Amino acid sequence: MNIDGLGPETVDLLYQEGLVKDISDLYSLTADQIVGLDRMGEKSALNIIKGIKESLNVPYERVLFAIGIRFVGETTAKLLAKAFPSIEKLMQATLDELMQVNEIGGRIAQSIITYFREPVNIDILERLKGSGLNFESAKEEEVNYSDKLEGKAIVISGVFSHHSRDEYKDIIEKNGGKNVGSISGKTSFILAGDNMGPSKLEKAQKLGVPIVSEDEFLNMIE
Repeated sequence: MNIDGLGPETVDLLYQEGLVKDISDLYSLTADQIVGLDRMGEKSALNIIKGIKESLNVPYERVLFAIGIRFVGETTAKLLAKAFPSIEKLMQATLDELMQVNEIGGRIAQSIITYFREPVNIDILERLKGSGLNFESAKEEEVNYSDKLEGKAIVISGVFSHHSRDEYKDIIEKNGGKNVGSISGKTSFILAGDNMGPSKLEKAQKLGVPIVSEDEFLNMIE
């Protein structure tokens, strides 16, 4: 869920203190509960609570990835979210229906079926839904996408003002491009926002990879 300030050490601390027993407990945390814990000042506590609240805006496909169904990675979660646009529809899917989805084989399908048969998982999901997480795909606006990025491998780096990183990833895919995580000689260009990492900038310059600003990118796909 990419919650700022909530790394492994902090999660371990919250668990050891009895404040979280499972992922749904995160959404009932308050700053007062965590201020004063080991190396936890008021500013850090408020940032964590803010990050948890902001994660309520994470799209369904990312939530589906984050709940931890075995064998369901980020790409598989996207495919499932497209085929079953709500968690209820996914829960009701049969083994055959799951296996009809591109790239979903028997092992993944059975793992999904098994996950939703566990009462403890259903209880956690119900509490997460009650906290306001997205368990349904947003209805897409009528937008005409193109193939202007067909065959292009694009790295995203930095902080953006017009769209979030996730929205840019979606825009790239819907215009025929491919999102890649690391820079190489095969990278077509870098979509760079503010505060681009210096190591990425250095590598891009060394390999001669073009750097495209946010505004330049938006003009490119118009």
